[in-house]
Amino acid sequence: FLLKEELRITRRKLTPKMSLTCKILTSFLLIFAVSTKGEVSENTEVIWGCLDHDINLDIPGFQMNDRVADTRWDKNKIKIAQLKQDKPPYQITDTYVMLNNGTLKIKALKRNDSDVYTVSVYDLNGKNILEKAFDLKIQEMVSKPVISWSCTNRTLICEVAKGSDPKLKLFLNETRIKESHQKAITHKWNSKWTASFNCVASNNVGAQTSTVTISCSGAWWALDAAIHPTSVPLAEKGLDIYLIIGVCGGGTVFLVFVALLVFYISKRKKQRSRRNDEEMEIRGKRVTPEERGWKPHQVPGSTPQNPAMSQTPPIPGHRSQAPTHRPRPPGPRVQHQQKKRPPPTLGKQVHLQKGPPLPKPRVQTKPPCEVEENS
Repeated sequence: FLLKEELRITRRKLTPKMSLTCKILTSFLLIFAVSTKGEVSENTEVIWGCLDHDINLDIPGFQMNDRVADTRWDKNKIKIAQLKQDKPPYQITDTYVMLNNGTLKIKALKRNDSDVYTVSVYDLNGKNILEKAFDLKIQEMVSKPVISWSCTNRTLICEVAKGSDPKLKLFLNETRIKESHQKAITHKWNSKWTASFNCVASNNVGAQTSTVTISCSGAWWALDAAIHPTSVPLAEKGLDIYLIIGVCGGGTVFLVFVALLVFYISKRKKQRSRRNDEEMEIRGKRVTPEERGWKPHQVPGSTPQNPAMSQTPPIPGHRSQAPTHRPRPPGPRVQHQQKKRPPPTLGKQVHLQKGPPLPKPRVQTKPPCEVEENS
């Protein structure tokens, strides 16, 4: 038991001393780390590169001469390019190009090209005469900002579609009135004026500018003042978007109406022409069969005219009974048509002249007597 108690006492005495020693050691290491970081940051230069563009990493304050034997570029402590005296340059890939003045060219920057690049220069004796680090950061170029505004809401919006970490600045008559690190900036006003707005979108690799002139006057001001007396609409050069949509919609409806009207009229004309054609065809079909039926009725009547020179009463009477088996309505129609129309042919005229129409009723009374005598 005595040994255990002595061990516990010694442990209690040693633990505070060990904790104090650890604290001193850690604080010393932190101070050393901070100091080394400060030296590296002072020797490292930050360079911004544009995405999908080339960049040249120039060595500041350096000029190639005969005393320089070796120039080496490293990316994250990995050799990517080297230029030795009296030897062809070395490039690890086609993306990197080593120029004769020691500059490193990087083609078509990508996102993964962002890293720390270090250049080391040695003389003929192998002594390091220069060492420089470059922290390459890559951003996408900002697009041209788009300015839009509304007459009824009294608002102006400037926005940019593309770009890494854009910074927007809005100027009114060359005076900065608003600034934002977002992709859109909005401005409202409560007065009536005519002014010029300038919107600038920028980042570390480039900048783009758009300018517009806005006039809050005219019909837009009168219309909005009648509806909202305290508000001031923003007038644009030209027409408001709602008015444009309304005009386009009304014009489209009108064109559709005119097209339908023209189509309806043309269809009606076609129907009328078809009806007229059908009526003409029907009339033609009605006339031709009557003419055809009238001709054979006259032809057998004309044949017995030759024997009529010898026996006039019996033969016409006998021939007149032959058509009695047929329906009689065609007979009166033919006579009615003969009364209305003149004889169409010369043959018919000759037949009328040779056979007078007056004896025909008398001949029709005689056939019954002749039939009784024959019977």
